Amino acid sequence: MSTNKIIFNNAFLIYGLIVVYFLLMKILGLDNVSELRFLNFLFVFWGVNRAIKMNINLNQEQSYFSNFYAGFGAAVIGVGLTIIGLIIYVGFIDSSFISVLENSSFWGKDLSLQMVVFALAIEGIASSVMCSFIIMQYYKSYKSPKALV
Repeated sequence: MSTNKIIFNNAFLIYGLIVVYFLLMKILGLDNVSELRFLNFLFVFWGVNRAIKMNINLNQEQSYFSNFYAGFGAAVIGVGLTIIGLIIYVGFIDSSFISVLENSSFWGKDLSLQMVVFALAIEGIASSVMCSFIIMQYYKSYKSPKALV
């Protein structure tokens, strides 16, 4: 399987998990609990791990930078899709979601959609780098069982 296919498969998986998680929060009335929004980091972490592991096992890739690229690419695309989903959600479905963010202690007041998108993009890129780097510390010396044969 090509590295790009691994990246996009895991990016869509990250995106899907985050969307389902936020929809469940909305359905259960927990969308105003801002602390629960930080759990989406776990989905990014899991998707990065899965992308790197797939790249190692399916492609027998041992290059640190190639595997880092697979994890980082999956995370950035997944976060980017999530941001696009947020833009669509706020723009067409529930424009009052910005006021939910304003009422949380994390964001502050007088928010615009552009400010939220910018902040999420910066946070998403930072978490993508961190997740990829942390997971690569484990996989940098990992050898695929297939590569050892």
